[in-house]
This record gives sequence, C-alpha cells and structure tokens, in this order.
Amino acid sequence: MALFDIFNRKKAEADHQLQPDVVVTEDATTSNVETAIPAAETASEADVPTSASEPEQPQQPFAAEDVADDDTTKKKGFFRSLFSREKKETLDKGLEKTKQGVFAKLAHAVAGKSTIDDEVLDQLEEVFITSDVGVDTTLKIIERIQKRVARDKYVGTAELNNLLCEEITDMLAENNNAGLDDFVVPAHQKPYVIMVVGVNGVGKTTTIGKLAYQYTQAGNKVVLGAADTYRAAADEQLEIWGQRVGVPVIKHKMGTDPASVAYDTVSSAKAQGADVVIIDTAGRLHNNVSLMRELTKIKDVMRKVLPDAPQEVLLVLDGSTGQNAFEQARQFVAATEVNALAVTKLDGTAKGGVVIGISDQFQIPVKYIGLGEGMNHLQVFRREEFVRSLFGF
Repeated sequence: MALFDIFNRKKAEADHQLQPDVVVTEDATTSNVETAIPAAETASEADVPTSASEPEQPQQPFAAEDVADDDTTKKKGFFRSLFSREKKETLDKGLEKTKQGVFAKLAHAVAGKSTIDDEVLDQLEEVFITSDVGVDTTLKIIERIQKRVARDKYVGTAELNNLLCEEITDMLAENNNAGLDDFVVPAHQKPYVIMVVGVNGVGKTTTIGKLAYQYTQAGNKVVLGAADTYRAAADEQLEIWGQRVGVPVIKHKMGTDPASVAYDTVSSAKAQGADVVIIDTAGRLHNNVSLMRELTKIKDVMRKVLPDAPQEVLLVLDGSTGQNAFEQARQFVAATEVNALAVTKLDGTAKGGVVIGISDQFQIPVKYIGLGEGMNHLQVFRREEFVRSLFGF
C-alpha cells in the first residue's frame, strides 16, 4: 500500500475514533465530582464554537506504529516533514490578507526606483504605519534600513524584501522571540501554569481551548480552571472546549472568588500529576486598580500550592483590532506581569503588522499566533518563518 494511502487511512481512523472525554467540574461547596452538561446553546461570547463556524475536530497525532516498517526512522521523518509543510501552508494562508496589503504598498513605494533613496524610505515608512506596525517601531525599522544601505553601499530596490526580512527578524530576536519547541513543557516546571488574561471578545476562551488541544496532542496532561466567575456562561464556554478537547475543567459557582478557583485548579492538577494548567481570568478593563488587585491575588493564592506559579502570564490580543491592541496591551502590562503574548484572528485581517509592533514596543515575546478556526491553527510563533511568510518567501 502506498505511503499516502496509509496516511489517509490512519487519518480517517483517528477522526472516527476520537471522542471527547467527560469534563470534570468542582462546585465551590463540595469536592464531589459531577458530570458537565454541554451548554453550547447558553453560551454568549464570540469565542464559543458555533454550528456556523465549528473548529475542525481534533485529530490524533500519528504514532510511530502507524507507519512502522523496516525503515521506521525514514517514515517518521516523512511525517515530520509533512506536518511542517502543513504548518507553513497554514501560516501563509493566515497571513494572506496582510501580505497582499504589504506587497501592494511596497510595489507602489519602489515603482520606477532602482535605489533605496530618501523618497523610497518615506514611502516605506508610510507602508508600515498603515499596516499597524506602529510609529515607533516603524521609525526603528527605517533607521535599521538606512544603516544597512549605508554599510552595504550598493543596495537596490530589488533587494528590499530580503533586507526587510533580515532586519525585522533581527529586531524581533532582540525581544526574546526565540524559536521554541512546539508545546513542550520543561521537565522541572510541572505542572506548568499559564494564567491567561485579555478583554472579552479577543478570542481568549478559544485560545485556551486550542492551547489545551495542542498541549494534549504533544502528550501532556492538561487541566483547565474557569476563574472568570463574573461573566455569565463563561464557565460553560470553557466546559464546551474541555469536552471537545477531552480535558478536565475545574469550576465554582458564578460570583465565587476567582482566586479560590485558581487555588483548587492548581491543587487538583498537582494531585493528578498534570503537566499543564491553564487558568482563565476575567476580561475587564473598567478599573485598572481592581484588575491589578484581582490578578495579583490569583497569583499569590496559586503560589501557596506552587511557589513559582504562574510560569506564564499570557496576554491574548485580537490582531484584527490594530492599534486598539496596543492600548489593550498597555493596560494589561500595567496591571500585571505579562511575559508572553498570543495574537489571534490574523487570518481575518490585513493588520498582521501589529505582531511586530506590539512585541517591539512592550519588549514581550509573542509566543502564539492564531491563524484560523481549526484546532491546529494556533501555532507557536517563530520569528523567521513569520517574517519570511509576510514577505512572500
């Protein structure tokens, strides 16, 4: 049987066999375990998957035995390569709108020009500002290009894309945007606690669900905590994702202290020997002082169970909001110690340049990018691949 036939047959079998596990919840007044009831019809946030826009069903990763024969190592390499090509295709497709906008503007900027002169640089500045890279970051990019042209002397407009790729990639590297292994948890940091923050509507709950899926597919045991206890149906939305992915969700009654949910979630995860804990939090920005106190309390309570928790405070931003994402980042960075960013909804916008600007302005690495509806459309951010895709390489 041909290798692609084996690939297709096993993929179909995995899709057919995968069934979501029962979601576990905990009530604030009891430690008894109850079965969560799917509540898709009660959910109100745009994050929740609907029948009109269902995320694709999770697929089991290919195990070694799926393609085992006398040349197992070679076939493992084949599937790794295939997966890499698929991720590249997802990245290219997700950035298509941004790429088209940037290319059209760049073509106009260099039209009729053979050298990178002041006029080209002025046009280039306009390209990046209108692509939501941001004024300060744009000026930094222009300065880098000016120095590069002065150093290399004979740089023409035909080399501009390569030049931009190299300089922007180097600039992102200065913000600790290092290449990471896909959803791998350091052995000495288990359970690895991720506290997710962000305003409602940016794709926070969806991002948590996709994170849980990706970490599970990488062989990790995941526990979710529904610490957004103020918004109606927030816990039900998280439960839907928990059922879809097949991971337990710890919840209390609505209005319960969010810190108590976080405490119970981390305690449960530690007792179960879980690898990853993901804590959802309220998405309010009406009062920075109140938000800061709440997030600080959640962190302090979790540290009673795990002294180094949370290892990651992940701010989720909607890439399609452009400059509004900068303001959201500014407020949350002031409210808590954000050390990682996830930029979502890049597939639906021409404002993908916001990824570059936000990382540069706040000196916080982008760790994940959302490129579509599918479970596997959340990718670990890789600066070089991102920039090369943006410029059509």
